[in-house]
Amino acid sequence: MQRIRLRYTKRGRLRFTSHRDFQRAFERALRRAEVPMAYSAGFTPHPKVSYANAAPTGTGSEAEYLEIALTQARDPEQLRVLLDESMPTGLDIIEAVEARTSGLADRLTASVWELRLDGVDRAEAERAVALFTTAEAVEVQRTTKNGVRTFDARSAVVQLETHSSQADRPNNHPCAILRLVVRHVTPAVRPDDVLSGLRAVADLAPPVPAAVTRLAQGLFDEETGTVTDPLAPDREAATALSKAAPAAAATAPA
Repeated sequence: MQRIRLRYTKRGRLRFTSHRDFQRAFERALRRAEVPMAYSAGFTPHPKVSYANAAPTGTGSEAEYLEIALTQARDPEQLRVLLDESMPTGLDIIEAVEARTSGLADRLTASVWELRLDGVDRAEAERAVALFTTAEAVEVQRTTKNGVRTFDARSAVVQLETHSSQADRPNNHPCAILRLVVRHVTPAVRPDDVLSGLRAVADLAPPVPAAVTRLAQGLFDEETGTVTDPLAPDREAATALSKAAPAAAATAPA
């Protein structure tokens, strides 16, 4: 059985796609692309697809991951192209690698988010960020299926800072861009929880909903303070294997 790991996006209006909607679209794409999927056993077999840490509905993402199991080997890149052609524009399959290591989900320990706050001056955003990052704890509330829950939104935040470039400012209207690095903890701290924390500590309230995009997710490197690519170990293993094969053939007895 071959396992393929895929990276996909949620862009534009498709950021409002729920995880269940994506699952349905992806399973249709598997059928259209005639992917030789492995199925679970039992009364109602379903394709073996493992989804990992999906972004909340309403947020965009450049770094969503899943893994599929195949009954027949396929070239990862050719499979990626076929699946991407079968998916709606905005739900784009942008990378595929053969799984040669274990524990993809275990390597998704942190995310990098961009929060675009239209109508907010950068100086106002910097003041709010300073108050949030210097606080020992920032309690926020979220409504769950079990009622209202109060938790600390500060402890999971590794980095929060303002960021800007000319491309971020297509006109003269105020617009603050925040970059957020947050650990994946329980309960999960989401970008909207951090926005609630900024409102609590600094009364920062954007006049329009923030545009939120996940830029990356992966293993958090404590030494460098960066989020690493979770597919890198699989690519490195594939490269090592391809280099070892010619060497083994050259040393084999005639």
